[in-house]
Amino acid sequence: METLTGAQILVRTLIDQGVDTIFGYPGGTVIDIYDALFDEADRIRHIETTHEQHAAHAADGYARATGRTGVVLATSGPGATNLVTGIATAFLDSVPMVAITGNVAGAVIGTDAFQELDITGVTLPITKHNYFVRDIDRLQDTVREAFSLANSGRPGPVLVDIAKDVQEATCAYAPKPPIAPRPHRVPRPEVIQAAADAINAAKRPFVYVGGGVIASDAGAEVIALAERIGAPIGSSLMGISSIPTDHPLFLGMQGMHGHYACTMAMDDCDCLIALGSRFNDRATGDRTKFRPSGKVVRIDIDSSELNKTLDDQVDVRSDVKTALRELLPLVQQASHPRWEQTVRHLRKSEAAFADCRSGMFPHTIMEAIDRHRTPDMPLVTDVGQHQMWAAQYLHFSRPRTFVSSGGLGTMGFGLGASIGAALATGRHVVLVTGDGCFAMDMAELITAADHDVPVTVVLLNNGVLGMVRQWQSLFYGQRHSNTTLARKADYVAVARALGASACRVETIEELDEALDRALATQGPMLIECPVDKDEFVTPMLPVGATMDDLIVNMDDVNQRLGRS
Repeated sequence: METLTGAQILVRTLIDQGVDTIFGYPGGTVIDIYDALFDEADRIRHIETTHEQHAAHAADGYARATGRTGVVLATSGPGATNLVTGIATAFLDSVPMVAITGNVAGAVIGTDAFQELDITGVTLPITKHNYFVRDIDRLQDTVREAFSLANSGRPGPVLVDIAKDVQEATCAYAPKPPIAPRPHRVPRPEVIQAAADAINAAKRPFVYVGGGVIASDAGAEVIALAERIGAPIGSSLMGISSIPTDHPLFLGMQGMHGHYACTMAMDDCDCLIALGSRFNDRATGDRTKFRPSGKVVRIDIDSSELNKTLDDQVDVRSDVKTALRELLPLVQQASHPRWEQTVRHLRKSEAAFADCRSGMFPHTIMEAIDRHRTPDMPLVTDVGQHQMWAAQYLHFSRPRTFVSSGGLGTMGFGLGASIGAALATGRHVVLVTGDGCFAMDMAELITAADHDVPVTVVLLNNGVLGMVRQWQSLFYGQRHSNTTLARKADYVAVARALGASACRVETIEELDEALDRALATQGPMLIECPVDKDEFVTPMLPVGATMDDLIVNMDDVNQRLGRS
């Protein structure tokens, strides 16, 4: 048994937990931790970002791409508060993360010492739990407990704040094996039977998958269920990549900007089998008029989600994979010819709405990316129109290859998350972003260049804040208040100045050539693609509307705007 400082115990405990990479930024109250990292550089890699928020997003991207817990480190005061948006992003999307912060010494807590802040109080609403460690004897077990909690049940972020005198103090340390997440509970047999009865009685079943399917690695079980009962499958934004896009039963993303056939089929079903999804307003529209309400068989590991937004028929509190393994033997083989015919008709209607233009348009840009991506290559997005185009048009065959901020919708998420995903997987990553988002996080090209991180940034530049401007066009009388950017920045020149390769393309042929070069480049490369400011994301469901009010394509848009 060794005698170590608190800082050394922290770093050794991280290594004991299997952590190989942490993201962060140094400061006064974590200087002892950074000193301890110096001695363990051959066993744990530290990636210094340009800003703590992007370090949190990098830890988030690391976790989403692998399922392992991401780790971020920051100093007290502004360093800790800069983590807040990244922690909240992980919290709302159920991403396992441990955020470690330093604080001032215990003796001066409460005296308004330099950079003193109650970060546990600040982050209480956006963490599963948080700890303030004031006793070195509790440090090792607290960190281990944080890792267990972050990945137990519904995953999420946990914060550990460590007083500086605890980092400096010494005590005995003995290594301990990695602490495992708490075991999943097995649902009660009568509840599983009730779910099976409801599914077996259905004439128009629909399977809806969310991020919980990815978290529990339940894609194979979902497909087995859907094939057995002849049900189409739809996905939330967070559920994308859980089911291969080309599976015959998969209808794509559902909701506000979802695929037409998927959204309408889900609205018309008589048994909605919801798996690890939370039904926010973008999935249901006006909940009081959402037709599947009352016909929902819901499986979710978090009891607070059950019956929260809809009137569920059967609630199963369980990990999705565990529940489906219990459920499948009780579900009868079934076919529903009339329902299958309805779904085929919806698919044909959706195909008629398709954008068939050739040239440099959002859908052709996404098609070009698809031509060059390999199946195991993570695709990351920022937030906005480009995010929805990526979700609509790109294809995925393996889970955890679509990384995007859903619940919080964090602009500036993408580049940090891309760095985390690339370092976690060892694979090249493609980031789809817009000029509004890129301006928020482009400094992280410095990090990517310094570490030769293979990230290809496809920047869709329309010179506007596209999603907000789209709303202004449709619902605010085309009063485009502060959404026309008209920035003078040359993003290609900026990217080169920050250490990345960069080019601007004007045609799909040029884009194909640029993607070939980018994916053969070890470090980061930016490809800027012009997009017209009046390209809209369709379909679109106005907030508070019903599925009958769905705007299906640009013909609908032009009619609303009085365009010929």
